[in-house]
Amino acid sequence: MIRILVFVVLLLTLHPHFRASSEPLPHSVRAQLKTRWWHKGCPVPLSGLRLFRVPYWGFDHRVHSGELVVNVDAAAPLAKVFRRLYKLRFPIRHMQTTDAYGPARSVPADGDVTASFECRQAVPSPCAGGTGTGSWSEHAYGEAIDLNPIENPYTGCQRTRVRASVAYLDRSRMRRGMVTPAVIRAFRSIGWGWGGDWSGSTKDYMHFSASGH
Repeated sequence: MIRILVFVVLLLTLHPHFRASSEPLPHSVRAQLKTRWWHKGCPVPLSGLRLFRVPYWGFDHRVHSGELVVNVDAAAPLAKVFRRLYKLRFPIRHMQTTDAYGPARSVPADGDVTASFECRQAVPSPCAGGTGTGSWSEHAYGEAIDLNPIENPYTGCQRTRVRASVAYLDRSRMRRGMVTPAVIRAFRSIGWGWGGDWSGSTKDYMHFSASGH
């Protein structure tokens, strides 16, 4: 009987009840964003963003508590997506606000951070030069998510700007953390598009957004 009880407790520890939540940005997160990620003139005010919390499976086969900053209108739909990713046990490397917006010492060295909001222009294809396109990125609205960017690179002309992602340019060889058809279906269930579906030679395999752009 004791062994059975221990096993049940272990299962509950490994498979906690899924619960997503969102709240207005705490002061600490607002302060982080104001350092370089948000400024006056951005298309969404800080009041239009939410701190979204959700459990997820890590590459260490353990459950972690994740955080994203997303548009207020995206929080409820994304809860449905991440519930499906959780059931799939899809592994996510890093997903904390300090990973995305913290000081340099807190940013993971591998750069494999899943994140949403960032007030910036859309990034040009690796086929082109420059750092901006003159148009707001969907991330500037909090209506896009980059999922495991190392395993799912932004590519163009069969190349990527990130050396660690070169090994993942071959999308026919599926490895942990790479976007799967089930992950794509999870985002499509709320009407979000995938950058891997873009026409032409430019693909953004990490990128999911409300507009599909």
